[in-house]
Amino acid sequence: MSAFVYILRCAGGSYYVGSARGTSLDKRVSEHQAGTYRGYTSQRRPVILVYAELFERITDAIAMERRIKGWSRTKKEALIRRDWEQLQQLDKRQSVQDELRANDSDIC
Repeated sequence: MSAFVYILRCAGGSYYVGSARGTSLDKRVSEHQAGTYRGYTSQRRPVILVYAELFERITDAIAMERRIKGWSRTKKEALIRRDWEQLQQLDKRQSVQDELRANDSDIC
């Protein structure tokens, strides 16, 4: 079953990352817009769809959703702009920071 990963820009300028099964992304965005379900976006309307990507498997979409949720605002905005060069630079920077943190934890 296919699924979308999507990013909404909320009224206050924050971002919401979600996933939707099937091919009805418009329906899911409309539900966010209407406040159909209680949650983050229901108190931050209106919302605007700023990014969507279709995955063939729901498990891949969920994995990507979780990954994006852990990203900084800067990295999410690079994805929204489809700025692959900046995404790559941010990935490298994150790898260096992770390595430094790992080395710090080795010091007693």
